[in-house]
Amino acid sequence: MRITKNLHDLKQRIAAACMETGRNENDVSILAVSKRHDADAIREAAAAGLQAMGENYLQEALEKITVFGPEIEWHFIGRIQSNKTRLIAENFQWVQTVSSARIAERLSRQRPDDRGDLNVCIQVDTDNSGEHEGIAPDEVEKLCEVVEGLPNLRLRGLMTIPLGSTNRAQQRIPFRLLKELHTGLIERGFPLDTLSMGMTGDLEAAVMEGSTMVRIGTALFGPRQY
Repeated sequence: MRITKNLHDLKQRIAAACMETGRNENDVSILAVSKRHDADAIREAAAAGLQAMGENYLQEALEKITVFGPEIEWHFIGRIQSNKTRLIAENFQWVQTVSSARIAERLSRQRPDDRGDLNVCIQVDTDNSGEHEGIAPDEVEKLCEVVEGLPNLRLRGLMTIPLGSTNRAQQRIPFRLLKELHTGLIERGFPLDTLSMGMTGDLEAAVMEGSTMVRIGTALFGPRQY
């Protein structure tokens, strides 16, 4: 019941941010970041209506995928190592952290034909800090072209993890940059429908700037279990 209550509170936060900027709250989906939470927590989250889970660590994720299988939509949201691309391509429905042509090509080549297209978001370094993975904004269009041209991949959108800030105005700056980049790519013909941005501490800023998917761990599950 704890997660059900937390989900209600989270939806209220999203609704308030949408109301402030004239958006429809139904245009914002929730990715439950289940890393470092056990199967019971995921089961409770699924019972509350959350069917998409985000995982950062491959081995941990594979153990959960074995338990739950296709009843959960699994998103890989961690750093992608070249020697892990096959297992990612074989087991996930989404990969949100593609930031190089080399990784995209490996995922395309290693995606099983019977799994359907792997949904891809390109991770963008909106702060130019190097603290998080991600491609520079001026390189995104070229990588979009690569992903769009590869078999077994479906280009869905952009994702970012900006530097942390508690100031709402400062939080909105990188999200605004990503939104503008996203809009420009759509105008140039790329079929993007996803802006994955915003976590527990900055989701309001992200929603105000156009996020279509917030990635939430702590506000749903509480402190990490392990």
